[in-house]
Amino acid sequence: MAMPERDQLPPVRLKAPVIDPALARRIRLVGLDVDGTLTDGGVYLGAGTDGERLIPFELKRYDIQDGLGVALLRQAGLKVAIVTGRESESVAQRARELQVDAVVQDRHARKLAAWQRVLSELGCTDSEAAFIGDDLPDLSILRRVALPVAVGNATAEVQRACTWQLSRKGGAGAVREFAEGLLDARDVWHDTVEAYVQKHSEVAS
Repeated sequence: MAMPERDQLPPVRLKAPVIDPALARRIRLVGLDVDGTLTDGGVYLGAGTDGERLIPFELKRYDIQDGLGVALLRQAGLKVAIVTGRESESVAQRARELQVDAVVQDRHARKLAAWQRVLSELGCTDSEAAFIGDDLPDLSILRRVALPVAVGNATAEVQRACTWQLSRKGGAGAVREFAEGLLDARDVWHDTVEAYVQKHSEVAS
């Protein structure tokens, strides 16, 4: 019996849905914390000069597979927002790279107020939203959204507040694990992956 071509293989589920498919399909907006969620929580602080002034800078490490997970969420039609309690050009740069729909950096860590601005700006409600976090500043949002999600190394308080606890740690594929699980529960993972592959298989003329 001839084997089917690779691009004709039937779609398969990654695994049994980790959340209720009806809830997964209701989600329109995914909110992301940064430090400890999109990153491992480490912050590198330094300073340089422009010849006259001392200029401080901050570096963070981001996971590439997480970034692709964000791209797949957006390709599937979901909105993605970043809400962080620190101000950093690194976050602004990463947000531009990922082309997220909204980013709010509040150095006073008033995340709930920031989140409410995001909801208003994007025309969504808490009942249509998921949020991924790791520590106490995220609790005010996690306690309100329909799908609160904890990264694998989240604090005990965050784990208790969340209905979905990821196995991967922040900054080490947690956002990608979430993206795969959510899209799989919506039964669109295969189609989303195929659309991504097709989009990036175009040959330049």
